[in-house]
Amino acid sequence: MTPAETATALAADPRFTGLLEAARALQPRTVALRRQLHKHPELGLRVPRSQAAVLHALEGLDLHVTKGESCDSVVAVLNGARPGPTVLLRGDMDALPVPEESGLAFASEEAGRMHACGHDTHTAMLASAARLLHSRRDALAGRVIFMFQPGEEGQHGARHMIEEGVLSAGGRPVERALALHITATATSGVVTCRPGPIMASADAWTVKVTGRGGHGAMPFHAIDPVPAAAAMVGALQTMVTRRFSVFDPAVLTVGRITAGTTSNVIPETAELEGTLRTLSQGVREQALAEIPKVCEYIGAAHGCATSFEVTTGYPPTRNDEAVAGRVLELAGAVLGTRFGPVMPDPLMAAEDFSYIAQKVPATLAFLGACPPGIEPDEAPPNHSNRVHFDESAFANGVAMYSAFALDTLR
Repeated sequence: MTPAETATALAADPRFTGLLEAARALQPRTVALRRQLHKHPELGLRVPRSQAAVLHALEGLDLHVTKGESCDSVVAVLNGARPGPTVLLRGDMDALPVPEESGLAFASEEAGRMHACGHDTHTAMLASAARLLHSRRDALAGRVIFMFQPGEEGQHGARHMIEEGVLSAGGRPVERALALHITATATSGVVTCRPGPIMASADAWTVKVTGRGGHGAMPFHAIDPVPAAAAMVGALQTMVTRRFSVFDPAVLTVGRITAGTTSNVIPETAELEGTLRTLSQGVREQALAEIPKVCEYIGAAHGCATSFEVTTGYPPTRNDEAVAGRVLELAGAVLGTRFGPVMPDPLMAAEDFSYIAQKVPATLAFLGACPPGIEPDEAPPNHSNRVHFDESAFANGVAMYSAFALDTLR
């Protein structure tokens, strides 16, 4: 069938009848929880106030709920009316160390903290999806794991939850998983994703260049690490363009270069710090091997020693082709045919849902929430201190989470 025919057939499925309307009926709950979380953002793996808010939102539902030990996670399991597979739905809870300047009436009340990436919206939508699916549990053959995760912003929260058993929390291994990620720079309500790589790995690296300090007027009596470090910047950019295919790219950025204390002193050391982003594990490993070699040889040519450190971040996020295709079909069926476009290109930002996608067939999809009256390419983006998400898009997210579970647990 064509995509339009598939969407039409799915739209006629009685399991999806009234699904979007049910999500809209839950909108007051969704918005209230989102705003509560937004006022009180928390960072990292320890988010006790957010955890308590989630637990309160799930009260009264027939769920098996557990709290994390290594982090303030919440895992809630909904059992359907009949045996079947297990599906996982993820929402993250942590915020960013960003002072909020959005001007919202419910702006952050915590100094220097803000839900600038929309994790408050993910949590609220997932809690409402739990309530919606609970009301339709007679249609479920299997179980749903609702994964409320802290520590997505660099603290490997998903890995902590995997180690604590989230993928087997329902008593049977997860067979499919979905995470939605809101974005202010896409049309409100539109759900989009793509098969294959959708987000990049993220590793931070530091190179220290050591020479011999001296007087700025007599560089021949010193070994200057500054020109060596400067040469490394250009050589690293050339390395990326010459050693890696444009069809399996690497992005290398030197974000910081520091040396010296004053104008007439040649320092003993200089330091480079940067990030590496790739869409495949092979390119990631090769690039991390090449960076120290390039710096070592450039340093040696200048008479300097070098040392290299890497802080390993998230692996690439790769969507399962079948699951991604089904998500797009469901978006067309439940939200309307204009709501399920294929995302043309991956993003070079990173996501720790990648750990889930390494273990089970999974898809990360984006939900547009550009505020009304603003063009998507002009809206303050995620991680901006002024980002603002259109709350009317939340019902589409709740419906998509629910449709994915209902479809998988037929």
